[in-house]
Amino acid sequence: MPAQCFLGIDLGAESGRVLAGILNENKIQLEEIYRFSNGPVPLAGTRRWNVTGLWASILKGLSLAAQKYGNQIISVGVDTWGVDYVLLSEKQEMLGQPYHYRDPRTEGMLNLATSRVPQQEIFDATGLQFMEINTLYQLLAMQQTDPEFLDQAKTFLMIPDFFHWLLSGSQVVEFTNATTTQCLNPVTGDWAYELLRKLEIPTAMLPKLVSPGTKLGTLREDIMQITGLGKIDVIAPATHDTASAVAAIPTTQTGNPNWAYISSGTWSLMGVEVNSAVLGKRAFELNFTNEGGIDGTYRLLKNIMGLWLVQECKRAFERQGQTMEYSELAEAAASAEAFRSLVDPDDSRFLSPPDMLEAITQYCTETSQPVPETPGQYIRCALESLALKYQKVAGWLEELTGTPLEVIHIVGGGTKNELLNQLTANACQIPVIIGPVEATGLGNVLVQARAAGAVRSLSEIREIVLNSVETSRYEPQEKSVWEEAIQRFNNLINNATVDF
Repeated sequence: MPAQCFLGIDLGAESGRVLAGILNENKIQLEEIYRFSNGPVPLAGTRRWNVTGLWASILKGLSLAAQKYGNQIISVGVDTWGVDYVLLSEKQEMLGQPYHYRDPRTEGMLNLATSRVPQQEIFDATGLQFMEINTLYQLLAMQQTDPEFLDQAKTFLMIPDFFHWLLSGSQVVEFTNATTTQCLNPVTGDWAYELLRKLEIPTAMLPKLVSPGTKLGTLREDIMQITGLGKIDVIAPATHDTASAVAAIPTTQTGNPNWAYISSGTWSLMGVEVNSAVLGKRAFELNFTNEGGIDGTYRLLKNIMGLWLVQECKRAFERQGQTMEYSELAEAAASAEAFRSLVDPDDSRFLSPPDMLEAITQYCTETSQPVPETPGQYIRCALESLALKYQKVAGWLEELTGTPLEVIHIVGGGTKNELLNQLTANACQIPVIIGPVEATGLGNVLVQARAAGAVRSLSEIREIVLNSVETSRYEPQEKSVWEEAIQRFNNLINNATVDF
C-alpha cells in the first residue's frame, strides 16, 4: 500500500501546529508543516481566545500541506485543550469572543454550584474533579453575567468541534473533550441533563456526542478552494489533546492500570487508563477525574499545575530584564541547592497570578521556608515540587485501582526537561520512560488512520508508535534523600487531598 497522509491540527495553550502524519506499512512519520503562536488575549478586563486568528493560521497550514502532499492526503482532524467552548446563534453567528479558562469570571462559581447541588451529587453525576476552570462553572458564570448569550445560544461546541464545524459544517461534540466539561455523565455516556437542569443551565444547545474516529463529513467547498485540498474527510480524533497523547503511549498494554502516564506541558495530567470510570467516595475525596479515552476507556487522572509555573517564572524574569532560554533555566536549576524551598503546585494562588515569582515568594514566606533568590532556585523549587506532587498522585492512583505502578510514561513537550524527568523517577522510585514528545500529534493522526481502515485497533496504534519513535529511560536514584523530602512535602501541604 502506498504511503498515506493524515493531517493533524494540534492546538495548545501556547502554540498551534498543522502536522502531517505519513503512514507507511507499520511506521508513522510526523512532520510539522506550520507552527503558529497562541495564548490568552486581554480584552476589556477579560481573557479570551483569538479563534479567528487561529483559524487564519490553520488555513495557511492546510494550504502548505496541500502544496506538499496533494492527493496523498486522506483526512484532517483537530485536537485542543479541554473545557473551553464557543456558542453559536440560530443564524450561526459566534456569540462573543470565547473565554480563556483562566479568565477570573469563574471565581466563586464552584461555591455557587455546590450551594444548589451537593458536591457528592455533582461528582456522582459527572465523575470529574472540582476545578473552577471546568466548563460547568464557566456556563454558570455566563448564566450570572451574560444570560442573554445563553438565551440566544442555539449550539454549544467545544473548541475543536468549533474548528471541525468550520472545516466541514458538522455540529457535534466529540466524547473525550466532552468529558472535561463536568457536564457529562460517565455512566450513561450522555450529557448530565438532570444535573444541568438543577443548576438552571440550558441543555437544548447541547449537540449530539460522537466517538473518536467518527467521520464528520468532507471539507466545505470554500475551504477546498482556499487551501487547494481535495474533497478529503474530516475526522474527529480524540479531540482532547491528552486523550490523543495517551492513545500514543508506547506500550503493548491497554486498559491496564499498572502503568501511569504524565502528559507534560503547561499542565501535567497524570493518571492511568482504566476500562470504566472510577467513582465512589474515595475518588471524590481525592478529587480525581474520569476523562474519556479511545474505545470506551477512561483516563483516571489528576490535573497538576505543570510547567505553567516554569513558564510564568520565565516571563517574570523577562519583565525584570533577565532573558533566559528554558535550557538555561534548567541548567541553573540543576546546579541550585536541592530541596531549599518547596510549594504545592496546585495551590490556587498559582493558577493565574500577576507575578509567579511573587506568588512563590508569598507561599514560602507563609510556610516559613527560605525564599528563592536566584532564577535557578525558583526553577528548582518548581521542578522538585512537581516531582513530589507526582509521587503523591502516584500513591493515590495505586490506592484507587488497587494495582502497584511499575512504570511511568512521560509524553509531550515537557519530556525535554531532563532534570524534571530524573526528579520524577527519584520521587516516585520507579522507572520513567520518556517519549514521544509528539504523542498528541501521533495519537491524532493514527486515530484518523484507523477511521480510514489503515489501522485496526488501539493496540495497533501503540504498536506503530513503538516501531516509529525512540524513547529513553530514567532509573530512580537517591531513595533515602527523597524519602525525607516526601515526608517534608506531605507535612507542608498537611496531607491535603482536596483543594476546592
